[in-house]
Amino acid sequence: MATKTTSTKAPRSVSRIRITLILVLVMLVALAVRLVWIQGLDPSDAAGKALDARTTTQVLSPVRGQILDSSGSVLATSIVRYDLVVDQRQVKASYTRPNPTTKVRESVQSTDVVNELADTLGLDRDAVQLAVFGEEGAKKKGYSIITKGITPEAKDKAEDVGFPYLTAIQTSQRSYPNDSLAGSLIGFLSSEGKGVESLELSQDAALTGTPGKRVYEKGGDGVRIPSAPLQETPAVNGQSIRLTIDKDIQWRAQEAVMAKQKQFKAEWVNAVVMDVKTGKLLALADSTSMDPNNPGATDPMYRRSTTITQAFEPGSTGKLPTFALALEQGKITPTTPFRVPNAIRINNETINDSLKHQTFEMTAAGILARSYNTGTVQIGGKLSDTDRYDFMSKLGLGKKIDIGLNGASAGLLAQPQDWERRQKLTTMFGQGYTQTALHTASIFQAVGNEGVQIAPRLIDAYIDPDGTEHPVEASSTQRVVSEQTSADMRRMMETVVTDGTSKAMQINGYRVGGKSGTAQAQGSDGKLDQHTSSFVGMVPIEDPQYLVVVTMHRPQGNWRTWSVGDSFTQIMSAVLSKYSVAPDTTKPDPYKVFVGKQQEYGW
Repeated sequence: MATKTTSTKAPRSVSRIRITLILVLVMLVALAVRLVWIQGLDPSDAAGKALDARTTTQVLSPVRGQILDSSGSVLATSIVRYDLVVDQRQVKASYTRPNPTTKVRESVQSTDVVNELADTLGLDRDAVQLAVFGEEGAKKKGYSIITKGITPEAKDKAEDVGFPYLTAIQTSQRSYPNDSLAGSLIGFLSSEGKGVESLELSQDAALTGTPGKRVYEKGGDGVRIPSAPLQETPAVNGQSIRLTIDKDIQWRAQEAVMAKQKQFKAEWVNAVVMDVKTGKLLALADSTSMDPNNPGATDPMYRRSTTITQAFEPGSTGKLPTFALALEQGKITPTTPFRVPNAIRINNETINDSLKHQTFEMTAAGILARSYNTGTVQIGGKLSDTDRYDFMSKLGLGKKIDIGLNGASAGLLAQPQDWERRQKLTTMFGQGYTQTALHTASIFQAVGNEGVQIAPRLIDAYIDPDGTEHPVEASSTQRVVSEQTSADMRRMMETVVTDGTSKAMQINGYRVGGKSGTAQAQGSDGKLDQHTSSFVGMVPIEDPQYLVVVTMHRPQGNWRTWSVGDSFTQIMSAVLSKYSVAPDTTKPDPYKVFVGKQQEYGW
């Protein structure tokens, strides 16, 4: 009897299929779980990391604010420019782009397009090829510069070439359209665009603005997709700054001090022009003014304005605090008589006048007019050292004047207990301490403004990119002398111009008041081998509107020939013309210089 055999092939085949299906099902489930995890549950944000790998961030540079004069004329501005860069690591040998005629995408060789780009920009083909592809065998650069500082028009032409690996980064170039005009006030920028000197440095935070950013998604080939920004934070442009400086007056003042420096081969000459009623500075002029477009051509000493950086012994302009305080305390009147010899001995110290003269019976006003040291120390001797020091300190001596510039000098004013025996006397007539030209202007402004000192001001307003203005608060004020003392001092200063040392400073049609000064000056070796000469004048002296200070440091030649009077009259005349100041309708009203009827005596 035959035995029946049962086949197992079918069941085994079915079993394999089932196992395979189960494995496939498990894999699908695992994939689904993974997708859910990535898309919604992954705490490590793997999806975000993947997206980040496809994005790039571009910094958007703000445009630096302008620096303007009082009328809005541009002294410093920024011009928008672009740097063209590539990531050499992303550059492919070929890619597709639309045909400019058919609009059909076609394959192009990158080398051919790079040559087209070079021709469009007028650049050397080999140089551009090297910037795009790098040296053969060398490590590819992530940031390679093709060219820098091209115009927006050139940037648009470059982008029209259609090279997808190209990135245009906005930058700016600083431009100073007036060259050296007010250059030492404006300052300049480093190669990185940071302020280095003067306003560009001290006001850097306001001028710079805030950078923005733009985030782009990259395609699968690593090429940026400009049309697909994911995020953009616009840059906030910097504020512009409007100064109190009048461009026309600044130019006239610079021309005058440059001519004076050349005439006497002085180390430097500067000028300060101030509005007496507001403290606004209309000009701060230097004989050596830096051109911000080429700062390296100027000695570092003159890259800042000498009107605030260079302190010197003022000489006879420094007699003003002595006379003003003596009037204020009632120790003298303008007509108080004094016997004034050529030399006087006080506390074993001999004080001489610069020129020998006979002994005169003079008024206090006459002593100031002829600027006699021997008479001044008699007046100063009526005051205590402490009172004189306190008054000088109140006027601002020994303190920096903050007008928004770096490098300001405080000068030197020792405490009265530290004054040497001779210094107790010399500080009465402008020696034994130092000050800047701006200190000089500030002191005379106080006396000219009915006794009220207004802090000098250089910055008028900050202006937002949308035009919103933020005026600078009014400068601080303080009363330093009474209205009567101010009136007496103004008349005494007119006497200086009509009957004293400063007859050359008269201006036809206007009543001028002022004071000249000459003091010894130190050289680089510390020796007192030269002098500083200056003049301060105000117009109209009855009610001063404008003040001009001209200072000349270490002129060459005979001291008797030195004069800054013509520089003063040139600058002040320009001011009076610019601001349409009407001529005076009253005649000068000087005090008598000498006691008695006779007023004409030789020097």
